[in-house]
Amino acid sequence: MNGPIVIVGAGMAAYGVARELRKLDKATPLIIVAGDSAGAYAKPMLSNAIALGKAAHQLVSHSAAQMAAQLDATVLAHTRVLAIDTAARTLSTDQGEVVYGKLVLALGADPIRLPMAGDAATEVLSVNHVDDYVQMRARLEQVGEAARVTIIGAGLIGCEFADDLLAGGHHVTLVDPNLQPLGALAAPSLAAGLAQAWHGRSLSLRLGTTVAGVARTADGLLVTLADGGAVTADLVLSAVGLRPAIALAQAAGLATGRGIVVDAYGKTSADGVYALGDCAEYAGVGVLPYVAPLLTAARAIAATLAGTPTPIVHKKEAVIVKTPSYKLALAPPAAGIKGSWVDEIDGERTIARFVDEQGKLHGFGISAHTPALRQKLQGEIG
Repeated sequence: MNGPIVIVGAGMAAYGVARELRKLDKATPLIIVAGDSAGAYAKPMLSNAIALGKAAHQLVSHSAAQMAAQLDATVLAHTRVLAIDTAARTLSTDQGEVVYGKLVLALGADPIRLPMAGDAATEVLSVNHVDDYVQMRARLEQVGEAARVTIIGAGLIGCEFADDLLAGGHHVTLVDPNLQPLGALAAPSLAAGLAQAWHGRSLSLRLGTTVAGVARTADGLLVTLADGGAVTADLVLSAVGLRPAIALAQAAGLATGRGIVVDAYGKTSADGVYALGDCAEYAGVGVLPYVAPLLTAARAIAATLAGTPTPIVHKKEAVIVKTPSYKLALAPPAAGIKGSWVDEIDGERTIARFVDEQGKLHGFGISAHTPALRQKLQGEIG
């Protein structure tokens, strides 16, 4: 159907599709609708910018106006989409109606908010956007040097923030119900290696428990734990995970599961509507909240939009954990696979392989990794 291609969102997924599309199609009108300022930035930088001394404006590589010029697109910043009419092919926004020929949803994900008691529970921050980073930096600057930061969640993002804040000279307490950091992703030996790398530094691991409440005191924020313990903090960050943003799609009648359900081409259940990134649930794969699958989907969907139907082919790739204290690459096995971790020590490097009873490789993790070694192990996964 004729009409502009409209992309909702202005994150890496949205601009990724737009850039790839313009390589193939320089003529079709392109409109990008974003609820924020629509500046382009690399979201993974949010969890390693403190040590680098980066202010929020330094993370934004291009403004909305610069992206509009670069892409020959109309960028509607600070424009909230209220509803999608897939029959009429229109968006209702707080700035008026937008008509589309084809629509791409790059809505991202929202931080999971855990219920907790206390009069300061609303002060717990989740850093999922550059605007959130502005708030975090402001809080840290109010305290000055060596702020006391409690992080709820010792998964990928929690550990990255912990390492970054440590390098920035702050005191960190990491709280998680698992008995090791990165417990759901890393082999026990690698999780222990990360904990050992933090040993002797200004970081406290409070594992096997959860946060029950956050209250204001004269000395800052009192974080009470389910095991009866307590921690005093100047700042509390929540890093317990993200939930795909699907409310807009659900209201429009699109098929959703954990995310917006898409087929092998990134197409949703509505004609002419596609989705990718953190909001998408890929056929046979699920939700993939990482950069590599996002870029893979962006290239394929752009080709399809440009007239060459192209399936999204996700490859198993290791996730690079941004913890300079202990560099890790992790490719955990798929959920439900039965097997065990087998460690190989190669000098200062640990290679952990997850193998089934037949010795077949289903996942791995490496410390002090190299691209060649990652590629070799990825090629061995069955």
